[in-house]
Amino acid sequence: MTTAALDEPVERVGRGWTAALSLANVAIWVGWYGPLQILLARQAEDFAPGTGMSKETLLAWVTGAGAVVSLAANPFFGALSDRTTARWGRRTPWIVAGAGGGFLSLLLLAGAGGLWLMTLGWCLVQLTLNASFAAVTAAVPDRVPRLQRGSVGGWLGAAQILGAVAGTGLATAAGGIAAGYAACAVFALAGVLPYVLRYPDLRLATADRPPWHGRSFARGFWLSPRRYPDFGWAWLTRFLINLSNALVILYLLYYLRDRLHHDDPEQGVLILTAVNSVTLLATVVVGGAWSDRVGRRKPFVRWSGALMAAATALLAAWQTWAGAIVVAALLGLALGVFMSVDFALMTDVLPKALDRGKDLGVINVANALPQVAAPAVAAPIVTHLGGYRVLYLVAAVIAVAGAVFVDRIRGVD
Repeated sequence: MTTAALDEPVERVGRGWTAALSLANVAIWVGWYGPLQILLARQAEDFAPGTGMSKETLLAWVTGAGAVVSLAANPFFGALSDRTTARWGRRTPWIVAGAGGGFLSLLLLAGAGGLWLMTLGWCLVQLTLNASFAAVTAAVPDRVPRLQRGSVGGWLGAAQILGAVAGTGLATAAGGIAAGYAACAVFALAGVLPYVLRYPDLRLATADRPPWHGRSFARGFWLSPRRYPDFGWAWLTRFLINLSNALVILYLLYYLRDRLHHDDPEQGVLILTAVNSVTLLATVVVGGAWSDRVGRRKPFVRWSGALMAAATALLAAWQTWAGAIVVAALLGLALGVFMSVDFALMTDVLPKALDRGKDLGVINVANALPQVAAPAVAAPIVTHLGGYRVLYLVAAVIAVAGAVFVDRIRGVD
């Protein structure tokens, strides 16, 4: 006999629950994007002269190391939350612990005086905030019925971009690197509290928890594409679209400074992020709700990927400040639809209710792995193989592949 934690949800969640979970998601993304968009790049500039590396290479190494940690952390903590039988539920303990650890890790980054402490701090941020993110993400298939997941996914997508804007804004407005990290740290912790304090989590009965065997636990992270082909194709689609987007944003600050010679590149990043966010917000909730209404996922993912490819190719051809603004707007429109509908699609192809957190963590590897792959692809292209024009053409081709592969999914319309 299973507990309610493992039942397929049928009762629609209310606006308050969605709003509180979305705010928790905002908080996590503030903790990631304040550093990624501004603070890590500024530290890389400060530390690069003493390392013998360029600022681009140093930033690539640091973000790549953090992404490697994220690759393991998200599915690992998702699996732990699947098996947690605490009185507070199986997701809440990890949301709180991860946010608290993220707070401390961001403060460590604020005091970093060199490359190694910067790298350690960023790896700890990825480790801890991924614990929270894995649990927050798993709450959706735990509590939200299938035909509401597009709408809820839309609000979580909006939360992600709001977190990126808020993180970038806090990092820019705080007045310095240390102050920027401190502001992001406070937000990352405070933002999860309304959800964990107001909404009780579903508890897993001890009898429903699978036995703890190290070898079987480790094997559980491999989901055979032959046995679960829809899961495999959905994972690949997300990976390719996220890789394309990561190639665009990784060196955005340096692109504005070194290629476009923008007068204030940090302000330029904030403007482009804001433009992207406005257009994304215009489609993210609407796209998810529309997908719920028509009961289809794949056409939305396919055409949003195609629009991303077209916009990225335009950035390669039109390398001006005006072109960057237009591309930011188009990418926002496409990403909005993709984020909400692809999230719903992912929850529709999960193999087992008991492993929702772990399986979504494996899917979220497709968010983190591009952070590892993007620096490895982008750094040699920018420095030796044609510069930013070639980089953005490569990103466009990758987005096309993501749009095509979604049609290989058979169990979802």
